[in-house]
Amino acid sequence: MSRDLERYSKQVLFAGLGEDGQRKLMRSRVLLCGCGALGSVLAETLVRAGVGFLRIVDRDFVETSNLQRQVLYDERDVAERLPKAIAAHRKLSAINSSVEIDAVVADIDHANILKLAEGADLILDGTDNFEVRFLINDASLATGIPWIYAGVIGSHGQTMTIFPGKTACLRCLIEGVPEPGTIATCDTAGVLGPAVNVVASLEAASAFKILSGRADLVAPVLMVLDVWDLSFRTMSVRDLRERSNCPACKGGMRVWLEGRQGSQTSILCGRNAVQVRPQQPTEIDFDELAGRMASSGDVNVNRFLLRLNLRDPDYELTVFRDGRAIIKGTEDIGVARGLYARYIGA
Repeated sequence: MSRDLERYSKQVLFAGLGEDGQRKLMRSRVLLCGCGALGSVLAETLVRAGVGFLRIVDRDFVETSNLQRQVLYDERDVAERLPKAIAAHRKLSAINSSVEIDAVVADIDHANILKLAEGADLILDGTDNFEVRFLINDASLATGIPWIYAGVIGSHGQTMTIFPGKTACLRCLIEGVPEPGTIATCDTAGVLGPAVNVVASLEAASAFKILSGRADLVAPVLMVLDVWDLSFRTMSVRDLRERSNCPACKGGMRVWLEGRQGSQTSILCGRNAVQVRPQQPTEIDFDELAGRMASSGDVNVNRFLLRLNLRDPDYELTVFRDGRAIIKGTEDIGVARGLYARYIGA
């Protein structure tokens, strides 16, 4: 076995992959959307397996409550107030320096997703919200890049692989973003680490098949599992595209990609926090903003973000270079927007 494959010798020995599959994996390019619970397991699994290029895009920073299930992070990352993409890059580079990792601190939206996906062989879902998933679905249909949907709540999880134009897409399966209050959330049901690890592993296994040239081995099914009651079932979606009247993959509608769906604000699951995005992309001058905020509370700045802890009322504002802010201490979008306008600008 050649020296460049020694690290992956146990994978090469696996008949389903072999040397040819491993070399294809080492030339592959992946976009990972989100690096929280699912995303951190996916990122580590792919990097250890030797994927050639991994672009990690995440909008958030590391907090203590993440450490229960987000396996790439530790207390040092929390203390340093690092964005997840940056902390992930540091850990992953130490695990496998031969993998090219592009860490992007950004919110994925209709204006940047096609650029982020450029050159990718596969898009992986490591997100925690349906708005981004429907945007990924539109981008996949527009570019022809396959993607893998996955989600976990409580002890329950599911995943499905989507080959655009060939298999059912996400909108064939789910018509639109579920209405508030109609499904369980991180706040109401929590999240178990074992469920995250199992679903992410199933997602990664499907990714290995696609990236190693064996996409034909990916079954057209929605996998649904519960690690607490030990249930596992697969639901065939083989004929779902043909049976549905999907406005996206059949009707050609790209409402999420065109920016006609989606909001400038989003409640962050399990965080008692709201993200607010500016209407137009911007570049925040942290020094100038810190000076303006100094009389309002305690301000801490690093090169990635600025954090303001208000003295009264009890809110925390974390501002990123691109003008996004995460307002912690409320799930009221109106309150969050008001705080954004007051301390950052309209």
